[in-house]
Amino acid sequence: MSDLVLHNYYRSSTSYRVRIALVMKGLDYTYVPHHLRHGEHLEPAYLAVNPQGLVPALVLDDGTLLTQSLAIIEYLDEIEPEPPLLPKDALGRARVRMLAQMIACDIHPVNNLRVLTSLRTLFGAGDQDVVNWFRHWVNEGFQPLEKILASSPETGTFCHGDAPGLADICLAAQVTNNARFGVDMTPYPVIARINAACMALPAFQKAAPQNQIDAE
Repeated sequence: MSDLVLHNYYRSSTSYRVRIALVMKGLDYTYVPHHLRHGEHLEPAYLAVNPQGLVPALVLDDGTLLTQSLAIIEYLDEIEPEPPLLPKDALGRARVRMLAQMIACDIHPVNNLRVLTSLRTLFGAGDQDVVNWFRHWVNEGFQPLEKILASSPETGTFCHGDAPGLADICLAAQVTNNARFGVDMTPYPVIARINAACMALPAFQKAAPQNQIDAE
């Protein structure tokens, strides 16, 4: 039994981010699934762990709770520095955080399950309406992200240089999520190329949704 306990859901892109980081760092953890579509994250037992009722949540060996995927990943990067997920220089770290947050703060929050569910329950959105909403906000975020990546000399095989890091983790998880909604990646050749480089790596493959114990 690992000292780290990850509460997550196989299809959650934020959970996927943390799983990638854990595998990259070589950190063992206990996988605790919560089926979001069945409302298991809102049951009293899980709310006692994470009052926010969201995944992922990482519980440390002393019972300390960490939530929010970017905060968890940066914590893991500090306790296990190799391989680094952020550059050593301040400007490089700022750039990587910028790229990661363009996805994690601007795209994901308006496209997560509870927002998509609210579109249906509060506003009567149909299936195609939800798909169109999802695609719209991905495109709103990916258009500038593609331009930044394509025009920056810091972009290499990955978002920043030739080793994967925090921005790549967010990018790959988002692209994986996009596939479920049929997002056209043709306008985003650089993002697609970086994603392909990520998905060729064992850590990204091992952490992928379809390879988790609760995958359906």
